[in-house]
Amino acid sequence: MEASAMAILPPLITIVLALVTKEVYFSLIIGIFSGAMIFTGGNFLQSITTFFEIMSGKIGDNVNILAFLVILGILVAAITRSGATRAYGDWARRTISGKKSALGVTAFLGALIFIDDYFNCLTVGTVMRPVTDKFKIARAKLAYIIDSTAAPICIIAPVSSWAAAVSSSLPEGSLIDGFLLFLQTIPFNLYAILTMVFMVFIVVSGRDFSAMRKAVDDSKDELKIPAEYREVNEENGTGGNGKIIDLVLPLAVLIATCIYGMLYTGGIYDGKSIADAFADCDASQALALGSFIALIFISILYLPRRVINFSEYCECYAQGFKAMVPAIFILCLAWTLSGICGSDYLNLGGYVGTLVQAHTSLAMFLPVLFFLVSICLAFATGTSWGTFGILIPISMSVLMNLPETEAANLLVICIAAILSGSVCGDHASPISDTTILASAGAQCNHVEHVATQVPYVIVVAACCTVGFLIAGVTQNGWLGLCSSLACIAAVMFVIRAKVTPA
Repeated sequence: MEASAMAILPPLITIVLALVTKEVYFSLIIGIFSGAMIFTGGNFLQSITTFFEIMSGKIGDNVNILAFLVILGILVAAITRSGATRAYGDWARRTISGKKSALGVTAFLGALIFIDDYFNCLTVGTVMRPVTDKFKIARAKLAYIIDSTAAPICIIAPVSSWAAAVSSSLPEGSLIDGFLLFLQTIPFNLYAILTMVFMVFIVVSGRDFSAMRKAVDDSKDELKIPAEYREVNEENGTGGNGKIIDLVLPLAVLIATCIYGMLYTGGIYDGKSIADAFADCDASQALALGSFIALIFISILYLPRRVINFSEYCECYAQGFKAMVPAIFILCLAWTLSGICGSDYLNLGGYVGTLVQAHTSLAMFLPVLFFLVSICLAFATGTSWGTFGILIPISMSVLMNLPETEAANLLVICIAAILSGSVCGDHASPISDTTILASAGAQCNHVEHVATQVPYVIVVAACCTVGFLIAGVTQNGWLGLCSSLACIAAVMFVIRAKVTPA
């Protein structure tokens, strides 16, 4: 279909409805169906067919991610049922002295698990939620810390599924190696860097503001647990005689086997180097492979030692799947929405690309332009991978029309701007899979997570805008980094002066 402004309507309708009604499932379904109606010219029956045609294709393409989520849910349920999480929580309660320490450990663990944002969100939430609950830390605050150490960490980690995705996004015939280009963008990925700086400031200073302040204040006396997660908490509240080692070993095996899975699917046994294997890996297949091996390991670890009995272990399969149903359902709908906006249907990316290419007369503004466009596209579609997958080839074709020296100076900055904007828009979008999984990991109401996180995202994005503007004008990424850091430092100074600690 020829790209037009109508392609903006489905994600726009979804986002507005989600914010107004606070009902994500309903909003996604209406948004997808409106897109199908636009695509079919108002044919009601054909729109329904198109709806499920896209959904079935997306589920098929992402079946490994769904399998990973289900297996991870089973692992989480088994670890919780074993009593290992409770043992860790008891140790952490004795060791961690307060809210700042609890949030600091959460942030550290999030930074440590850098191989994949899905794995990061769910694992960090599972491990740290009992500790943060003890100190009555708002679930929205936990979700913010998880979300801020998921995609922002992965997008600057050379060994991650994101590095592989970025490396493979360069168009065929590019003269520069994709992995090398990714490494060069790391110091100039302003949103990822500034998000972590700002998150550390929020944790250390305790100066929450806007919607997050209300959520934090509401949980001071009694922790607010969303109704949809109360039953899960009650079911998993009892446990066996597991020890901390029964938590640490499965997580260590899960991390190791996921990394091994990336190397295996990337062709490490075919003679490829480690860097090439990571660049060529199938991240979703690797996660499914790693999680399944971890499931076998946990069976061997628990059952012979009678950490939990066989019937309790089998019950974890249903409990784990049940716990993941909300996230899986939203993911399937979010993928379907991105599908109706894709090149085979409404072609939102093509429309955005046309707008970008029509406003490239002033090359100095390209980095900030790509940053802002990628924010809008990632926010509207809920996918950062899809956003940089669309915009990186566009940026390469645009820069090819510039003088060679100017193109060389701007290439890394523009790619960094696209990656920054993709993560920023994804971070704020209510239909983003990472945002959804951060909510699931923290067991926080999804709409509340989005509402409390967006003001923080806006603050960081504003500082990044200044940085990319200066980087483009000077054609120097280091000046852009320094200026954005100066901006965030000024913002933090003002917040420290104007906002009282929570």
